[in-house]
Amino acid sequence: MRLTGKTAIVTGGGSGFGEGIAKTYAREGANVVVNDLNGAAAERVASEIALAGGKAIAVAGDVTRADDWSALRAAAIEDFGSVQIVVNNAGTTHRNKPVLDVTEDEFDRVYAVNVKSIYWSVREFVPYFREQGGGVFVNIASTAGVRPRPGLVWYNGSKGAVIVASKALAVELGPDRIRVNCVNPVIGETGLLAEFMGVEDTPQNRQKFLAGIPLGRFSTPQDIANAALYLASDEAEFITGVCLEVDGGRCV
Repeated sequence: MRLTGKTAIVTGGGSGFGEGIAKTYAREGANVVVNDLNGAAAERVASEIALAGGKAIAVAGDVTRADDWSALRAAAIEDFGSVQIVVNNAGTTHRNKPVLDVTEDEFDRVYAVNVKSIYWSVREFVPYFREQGGGVFVNIASTAGVRPRPGLVWYNGSKGAVIVASKALAVELGPDRIRVNCVNPVIGETGLLAEFMGVEDTPQNRQKFLAGIPLGRFSTPQDIANAALYLASDEAEFITGVCLEVDGGRCV
């Protein structure tokens, strides 16, 4: 039980990678706060954790809004007393398409969800973690921030921003015993798969993307959860500023 006695907030925890992280953390003893814009999805995941013997609550909220972050922290402390881990997993993309076809609204939404959400998490939790004597951020970035693909220019840029910001935060917050690390998933079997591909999800279209992954498959929520578990655990207490690629060799 690698997270016994810890409380973790997981944004975007109602599906995909976030669901995998939330359930894995709960199995490892953490109290989990499942956040999602879709309140029903968050409730489902929290209920499934509870049915499996874990401890979780669901908190609906928009990670692009400061007030929702404040409410998220308050709910976590009210139910579990303290918070040690924040997983910034919530993310979105514009559809894979030529750069000049991306609208301003799509651009703004990608940067609000993928980047500004981390700004708000830092504003909300760094003062709290300083008071507590330390804490952990795990930010879910992407291999797109390291090996960008055509057609996803602004998504690539947003994930590059997450990677650089995480490294800078790690350096600045290290003296406060606040660790900041990233996980960089390769394309995975989540609700955003067709958007990333920009074409219909068919075996033939999947093969075009699988061809660039030496281990020959997409990432899964459990793959990402395993990495996020290690980075949040005490086993990684001397690791900060790291961006761990979970990509089947894509970035080699």
